[in-house]
Amino acid sequence: MPSRTANSDFDSSLSEKVRIVNVALDRILAEQAEIPADLRKALHYTLSSPGKRIRSALVLWCCELAAGRDNANARLAAAAIEIVHTYSLVHDDLPAMDDDDLRRGRPTCHKAFDEATAILTGDGLLTLAFEVLAADVDDPALAVGLIRELAQAAGPAGMIAGQIADLRAEHTAGTVELLEYIHTNKTAKMFRCAALMGALCGGATAEQLEALARYGLKIGLGFQIADDILDVSASSEQLGKTAGKDVAAAKCTYPAIVGIEKARELERTLAQEAAAALEPFGDRADILRQLAVVLLDRNK
Repeated sequence: MPSRTANSDFDSSLSEKVRIVNVALDRILAEQAEIPADLRKALHYTLSSPGKRIRSALVLWCCELAAGRDNANARLAAAAIEIVHTYSLVHDDLPAMDDDDLRRGRPTCHKAFDEATAILTGDGLLTLAFEVLAADVDDPALAVGLIRELAQAAGPAGMIAGQIADLRAEHTAGTVELLEYIHTNKTAKMFRCAALMGALCGGATAEQLEALARYGLKIGLGFQIADDILDVSASSEQLGKTAGKDVAAAKCTYPAIVGIEKARELERTLAQEAAAALEPFGDRADILRQLAVVLLDRNK
């Protein structure tokens, strides 16, 4: 169990990463001078909502692990993955998808504006992320690598595959194998991507890339299981989104398929496996070990 000092160090580091990412997001949006005013308002609304920024922080931490410090390219990569993640939330909340009115403690984009604006906001965010990487990363080969990782994780064989499988699995019996497929694609591949993007920005070795890819996949799976559990155990105020939606929609989740206790056991196993993947880095990876525990114990 991490000490109180370790927890304080983790919280301080995460707060600094959130600040860095928020500054980068504000700058990126400010530089897009030709965005129409009403669309800019919706983009700013979604990007400025108080998200956890875990994927972005993971980019920066993995760059630090590989290079000793983060750098300008890692900050761009962190912003890009947050932009893609935010797009996915905007579209996920639409009436044709999960049909939610609340996200990150605020009305969802289609409620704050309208459905067409929300669709176009999501479209704009998705394409903006790749524009940022293509235009601003200072090493063309690195830019291509980052774009490839993000496109694969977020694309039709990644997050989109997980999303459609999730929708198709509603009101079905479901299996553990199907759950793993949904969670791996919908969530874990984006965590893997965050770890790899940071490692690439830090000039990681092939061995380091492989270890961090394993780590990212494990914590991503654990993160989604925690989300499933929180949906049935936390309030809407805690979550910043509507609680109980998974049950109401008869979604295929770990609590529904294996029960809450087994789901919590799987969470712990994944956190242990994530920590084991960090062995090549020794004590330098302690912040990432703490992250695995924080994701396990979170209440929102």
